[in-house]
Amino acid sequence: MDETFPLFRQWVPEWLIKIILFLVITPSMVLFFLPLANINAAAGHYGSEPADIQFAVALFYAGYAGFYSLEVRFFKYLATKEYFIIFTFLQIVLAFFCFQTHDLHILFPLRFVQGMVFASMVNLSISVIFSRLHTERSREVGYSVFFGMLICVVPFNNFVTADVIDSFNFNMVYKCLIFSYLPGLFMLLIAMNNVRMNVRFPLYQLDWQSFSLHSILLTLIGYVLIFGQEYYWLQDHRIMYSILGIAGLSVVYVFRQFSIKRPYTNLSIFTYRNFNMGALLLFILYICRFASGITNGFFASVLKFDPRHISYINLINIAGLTTGVIISCCLILQKKKIRYIWLWGFSMLLVFHVMMFFLFNIQANENVFFTPLFIQGLGTGLLMTPIIVFAISSVPASIGHSAASFCLIVRYVGFCSSIAIINYFELYQKSRHFNAFQDHITSTDPAVRQTLATRTSHLLSLGMSHGKAVTESNKLLVGAINEQTTIRFAMDYYEMMSCLLIATVFFIALFPYLNRTIINLKSKRLAPV
Repeated sequence: MDETFPLFRQWVPEWLIKIILFLVITPSMVLFFLPLANINAAAGHYGSEPADIQFAVALFYAGYAGFYSLEVRFFKYLATKEYFIIFTFLQIVLAFFCFQTHDLHILFPLRFVQGMVFASMVNLSISVIFSRLHTERSREVGYSVFFGMLICVVPFNNFVTADVIDSFNFNMVYKCLIFSYLPGLFMLLIAMNNVRMNVRFPLYQLDWQSFSLHSILLTLIGYVLIFGQEYYWLQDHRIMYSILGIAGLSVVYVFRQFSIKRPYTNLSIFTYRNFNMGALLLFILYICRFASGITNGFFASVLKFDPRHISYINLINIAGLTTGVIISCCLILQKKKIRYIWLWGFSMLLVFHVMMFFLFNIQANENVFFTPLFIQGLGTGLLMTPIIVFAISSVPASIGHSAASFCLIVRYVGFCSSIAIINYFELYQKSRHFNAFQDHITSTDPAVRQTLATRTSHLLSLGMSHGKAVTESNKLLVGAINEQTTIRFAMDYYEMMSCLLIATVFFIALFPYLNRTIINLKSKRLAPV
């Protein structure tokens, strides 16, 4: 970009530029995990199951990951201001259609296209930010701010949408989101010059074939992982055919990348050992970081916290995430060994899972969960930026974009795998525990009869008729069993995650060669994954 033709007008101060970019990028990030803000409310609004809402988020993620590599061509074709306006307007239009629809068959393609537009919005916003950063310190701060915002999206969404969803229908959040785009769009119109950051590159020979293969492959992976347990995996033809499709498309995609001159994903990135290690650790992080969803479910179903209350508790988690991101930024700038940062981060996540394992109970005060939620945020914040920057720094700059693209795929698969593991424990392990309780709780059991008699007499003392009191006592007993099964499946899940994290900590400790990759932030090359 020619410095004599600045991107922003001369009268716009630097602090206002940062506010404008923040106003542009924040609504798109909120849109990412918006259906998970209250998954039960969303499922009720669309008349669907929670798995359908999870799949809607996965489709957004698949659109983002699939379009990431192709987006560069559009970025080089359109002027920056024109690019911002077109894709911001597209997000507003798509959010309006999401607000209007009640049909999942319409919502699903809309979410995928939203993911594609999100890739353009994020890449352009971060590219503009990095074009104004000239030192290694400022670039590390830029990475940390971006990834910090990204990992805070889920608890932030819970906080800002709790009152809206509680007072209106779920789709009202899309209407609020439409208006949140307008300030940034208006400020872009008056503050930016119509100049380019790159030389115009015509839109010919677009590799739409690789994009299509890539996107369909990612969508099928998400479908199998999210619905697999519900459909009993290979016992269902939909899952079996999807797995066969994944295998076939993977082979075609790999052969295509080797056969074309400019591959969509340069597969030589897998020849670098430290990149593979970084991708593995990123996958483990994304499996573990969504464990807070089980914690929120425990708060709602066992402790009976309302959504607003849960959103306030999650502010502690946001504080931990912010603190962890700041600390990791400082440690990288001080050239601390990357292994030590990872050891501390995964150890924090291990402490969180172990603490929560012993805190699950049918009664508890909210303040006992503040410390573990903060620790979970601290561990995630410590790990996010160092792992991604390490993985991208492990390969030459010429193939860094492919490394960034694959890191995005790893995050997507990690997110879907986390849902698959949670669904396994919730659908299979929970039913197993429920059946075990049923085997031991019978009408002839003296303890059960005593409990039912006590509850019935209590309800009778409140003025309830005898028949209704007996019925309600049985319902209360079933409710208590459901609470116990929820606690047991959560404990099983956290126990497995603890074992995984112990293995991860030992893995990092036993491989000192991980320190040999130099974290390079001197280049202006951007990899916003």
